[in-house]
Amino acid sequence: MAERAENRIPVTIEEELRRSYLDYAMSVIIGRALPDVRDGLKPVHRRVLYAMWDTGNTADKPYKKSARAVGTVIGRFHPHGDQAVYDTIVRLAQDFSMRYPLVDGQGNFGSVDGDSPAAMRYTEIRLDALATELLRDIDKETVDFGPNYDGSEEEPLILPAAFPNLLVNGSSGIAVGMATNIPPHNLVEVVEAIKMLVADPHVDLADLMKAIPGPDFPTAGLIHGTAGIQQAYATGRGRVVMRGKAGIEDLPGRKDRQAIVITELPYQVNKAQLIVEIADLMRDRRLEGISGEPRDESDRDGIRVVLELKRDENPNVVLNNLYKFTKLQSTFGIINLAIVNGRPQVLTLKEMLRHFVDFRREVVVRRTQFELRKAEERAHILEGLKIAIDHLDEVVALIRASKTPPEAKEALKGRFSFSDVQAQAILDMRLQRLTGLERQKIVDEYLETLKLIERLRQILSSEALQLQIVIQELDAIRERFGDARRTEIVPKEDDISIEDLIRDEEVVITVSHTGYLKRTALSTYRSQRRGGKGRIGMTTREEDAVRHLFVASTHDYILVFTSAGKVHWLKVHAIPDVSSAGRGKPVVNLIQTGPGEKVAAMVNVREFEEGRYVVLATRLGYIKKTPLTAFANPRAAGIIALALEPGDDVLGAGLSEGQGEIFMATAAGKAIRFRETDVRPMGRSARGVRAVRMRPGDQLVEMEVLSGKPDVLSVTAKGYGKRTSLEEYRVQGRGGSGIINVRITGKNGQVVACREAGDEEQVLLITAQGKLIRMDVAGISRLGRAAQGVRLIQTDEGDEVVAAIITAERVEEGKTQPVATAPDPDEEPMGPDEETEEDDASALEDEGDVAEPEDDES
Repeated sequence: MAERAENRIPVTIEEELRRSYLDYAMSVIIGRALPDVRDGLKPVHRRVLYAMWDTGNTADKPYKKSARAVGTVIGRFHPHGDQAVYDTIVRLAQDFSMRYPLVDGQGNFGSVDGDSPAAMRYTEIRLDALATELLRDIDKETVDFGPNYDGSEEEPLILPAAFPNLLVNGSSGIAVGMATNIPPHNLVEVVEAIKMLVADPHVDLADLMKAIPGPDFPTAGLIHGTAGIQQAYATGRGRVVMRGKAGIEDLPGRKDRQAIVITELPYQVNKAQLIVEIADLMRDRRLEGISGEPRDESDRDGIRVVLELKRDENPNVVLNNLYKFTKLQSTFGIINLAIVNGRPQVLTLKEMLRHFVDFRREVVVRRTQFELRKAEERAHILEGLKIAIDHLDEVVALIRASKTPPEAKEALKGRFSFSDVQAQAILDMRLQRLTGLERQKIVDEYLETLKLIERLRQILSSEALQLQIVIQELDAIRERFGDARRTEIVPKEDDISIEDLIRDEEVVITVSHTGYLKRTALSTYRSQRRGGKGRIGMTTREEDAVRHLFVASTHDYILVFTSAGKVHWLKVHAIPDVSSAGRGKPVVNLIQTGPGEKVAAMVNVREFEEGRYVVLATRLGYIKKTPLTAFANPRAAGIIALALEPGDDVLGAGLSEGQGEIFMATAAGKAIRFRETDVRPMGRSARGVRAVRMRPGDQLVEMEVLSGKPDVLSVTAKGYGKRTSLEEYRVQGRGGSGIINVRITGKNGQVVACREAGDEEQVLLITAQGKLIRMDVAGISRLGRAAQGVRLIQTDEGDEVVAAIITAERVEEGKTQPVATAPDPDEEPMGPDEETEEDDASALEDEGDVAEPEDDES
């Protein structure tokens, strides 16, 4: 006991745990989880391939049971679970897991649906032809061997690897404290990159990426964006966005229905689980627009998952939702971690290529040295045979005179100075080699061997020749096994925005007097005949009224101009989608307005382009033109749009190209038309210049940037309206009093809207109590400027029209009755004499009209 106590070495538990854990970690890192940068294989993969090669289970031989290969591997090289080894073989044989499979399997090896492979006793395997390129020349001392787990035999520590398997097939694994995830690549592209690197060792990453634009997955699909690829190639780490490929098809026999058909999946995505995921999202109403259950029509020809869409559903919106919420869009986190000189190292693309080239050149050198030694040994024997043939009679006599073979060998060595190997070769020579033809073959072989020796010595003395051989062998493999790229790379990386998930459709934007805002699909409002009662367009309180109404796209931006002269940004899809009878949401909940500040005007914009302008008008008759780009960067609290005089308010806003014409109308029935060039561009803080002079009590009610439509549609408060040819409004100078537009009487009320219109368009009218009617412009009578108009909508007691909007969209709902264009008997327009008299009065006013001086601007 005392002796045993003396042999004890005290060790702290912390030191023992640290040392033991480090030993375990390095064992996992080096011996299990990470691939070697040279052949791209983990130990278990290397042992599987070598065991199959060593037992003759190669591509040119019949298939053998998988269980036989598994038994060989675990019995000779890898003493672990048989199922783990079989799982390794299965993955090497799966064409949806490996870009270039290394095992040729026969039987059920699983599927992209996640189905399990058949048991190893049922499947058969052999090495794939490409795998033999990993083992080629392994018997020529090209790589080092080491003892197996029990020391009974030796196994290769690395495979010769005639092609860069680490990049071509990729690798994944989790070690202790680190992980690797290298994507597969296209063989042809990788070989081209290696050739570029060999030709110019200082080639930069940009040039290498011309050869290798990115990973190439066995399941094809799309790579969405190149930024992650470039980062991974430059630093060894990056994030690649993968997408499945999907097309849009018309359903047979149903022209109004379409389907999304998924034909390719992101790498390592389980098809069956994807279908279940889509079905679950549909059930939870997180994914809408799909009719019925997803249908899997995949067969041996490829993947085909069909998603039938509902009628009139936008397929691009549904597809973007699929990318957003399902694994149809996945990410591949690249970590180029591999074993380099016995240590784990994160590698750039260029470093991975350089390590392979250096290793492959070393293999060529070692193979050449082996072949040179063998050639020199053969040349030595042939040289002895040649001497023996030249002295054939004497050699035969010496052999016949000898009593034993050792005595004959010694006699030959003494007489001709043969080496032991040469003398033995002469003694082993068959008599048929003594014929004239065979004797010449020996001479020819000797001369060829000398040439081979010279060639091998040249290779060993020239690095350029060694690299040339590396390239030649890679070219041969590329020609035999190379194929076209499968994965398409989309160079522009666009993250899915909320607009991509919203259908691009026309909607009606409605704003009440107290600031309630909503959007409603334009198709909600069916077309009616003029003179109808309309339908509810917004439920308002008794003291509230509809103030603004216009049509925009759900993908547009809304520039919201307030009564304080500020402008705010608002996206149309952010406005609540409310039914036609709903009130909506207070504007103050969507934009930051100040106390007492109300929405005064709105403009919908898709892009903030150069060369376009925002034209603003105030109720007191001022106008201002500002470049659209000045409003491209708003703040949350809004930015200044224009300066206002006390008591003035923003009336309207419009977009222009800068060279058109402006039309304005007042509540008292006057209108003015002038050239837009009369208003020069101004900054956001300017007040503007006078556009029209009005009589006391009158105010501006409409401002239009003319676009070339033939008529002007005027609408009054009591539901009357008319069309008048734009030609009847002559162009005047800015700042004049204008000419008559509508004859105002107690019957029709003051003008509330005056809009440019065409025959193919429709008009939406809305009243203060929220009633809305939609009708064809062509159904409204075309009358002179001085006419009072015809009835367009019947207003209730105390109600009046507050807004009108022109839209080009028609919604057909069966056959509609033709609309009469003649006015009703009780709605006769003013007579010609009265109109002429008013025109004369207007003309006298117009004679003194002149443009305001530019100092009117502030």
